[in-house]
Amino acid sequence: MGADDAIDQYRVAVAVGNPDHAEQLVRTAVDVARDRDGEVFVVGVRVTPSESPFTMFTDEVIAREFAGERRAVLDRSMSVASGTGVPVSGKLFVAPSVARGVLHAVRERDSDCLVVGWRERDGGSPVLGNEVDRIVRRGDCDVLVEKIGAVANGVDAVLLPVADSPHAELAARVTRAIAASNDARVDLLRVVDPPDDESAARDLLATTADSLSGVAVESEVRVGDPADEIVAASRERDVTVLGATRTGPIRRRVVGSVPRAVGRRAEGTVIMARAGGGSMLSRVFRL
Repeated sequence: MGADDAIDQYRVAVAVGNPDHAEQLVRTAVDVARDRDGEVFVVGVRVTPSESPFTMFTDEVIAREFAGERRAVLDRSMSVASGTGVPVSGKLFVAPSVARGVLHAVRERDSDCLVVGWRERDGGSPVLGNEVDRIVRRGDCDVLVEKIGAVANGVDAVLLPVADSPHAELAARVTRAIAASNDARVDLLRVVDPPDDESAARDLLATTADSLSGVAVESEVRVGDPADEIVAASRERDVTVLGATRTGPIRRRVVGSVPRAVGRRAEGTVIMARAGGGSMLSRVFRL
């Protein structure tokens, strides 16, 4: 592989920490990377706060001598991708916080897309949790935030709520990648308010369906509250993929109120897609 080929290689970084969720996050990263003939870069982070006694050691020593559990999770995660035909590599980073470690990893490997997990905790942050919120706001690549629901035997149907959003194209691309990898059906859903024109909604669904080549697609228009209707529809599908939306005050600006509500209320797996583009732009300028 030449230097230009290495620079142009599409790279999906995936941050792993919770061993219960690492395998599913890696599988999502593999699906997205395979769709773009790319590779997967698995990221682990060993957190060392500034007041930690580890400050007397170098990052290399900490990663080698004091990060056994994180290293084990990293190695297991890489093994998940190793038999898929998608190239995989991984690295353990040392940082004062998970967010800083993940963002540094993305920049170091010039990743095009980042997959991170989210598990809501009681009394947690109003958006996605402090660490994930920072990653989504500061990451200059595409970011996929995945809330893992009940584990299913496979993926038979992927729900894609269609919205007029700058992140809709990324959401559709991720949906197609997951459906193609699992031989699953894509169910498109457009929710409208009663005054809205349903014919315009059907036109938007048709345009989106045209972009989902190679997978079976079904479309539906519903009337009602977007969050309520999407949550109801998600109960009959294995995975729901939503693009971030531009809404509301500053605390909502990261993903939008509807994706946030769906992520909290839906019982199945939900992936929220926020398009970036900074990494790809930098590659274009270098080339």
